[in-house]
Amino acid sequence: MTLRPSIYDDRVGGILQHVFRALASWPGTAWITFDAVEFSANVLLFVPLGILTVAWRGRWWHGILLGLVTSVAIETTQLLFLPTRVADMRDVVANTLGAAVGVGIGALLSRRIAGSQHSHKPRHRKLIDTSAQ
Repeated sequence: MTLRPSIYDDRVGGILQHVFRALASWPGTAWITFDAVEFSANVLLFVPLGILTVAWRGRWWHGILLGLVTSVAIETTQLLFLPTRVADMRDVVANTLGAAVGVGIGALLSRRIAGSQHSHKPRHRKLIDTSAQ
């Protein structure tokens, strides 16, 4: 998606314009703009990168740095080689934020898993070992 010559074709663009016009006409959803959806999508796109970095035992800052470096590489490629695309620093911010959110989720999951395994240590093992004898 990030390195395609265009994000979407004319048919999809027409559908998106229709959807955003409809959202803008309702006061409760008028805040949902293309820019808001695009920023959110860029955040979500990089969450798995942060989670995987933690899962692969990387340090927390590795995930954030990897998100930043990957995003800068994508935006540089768009700037230099894809004239129909627009390189945007907001995308770098959103992607890096997504990687940071992923690191946070990964850290929480890691602690939860470690805590779960910790609860099965001495006391529980003794009960299991005793019943096996």
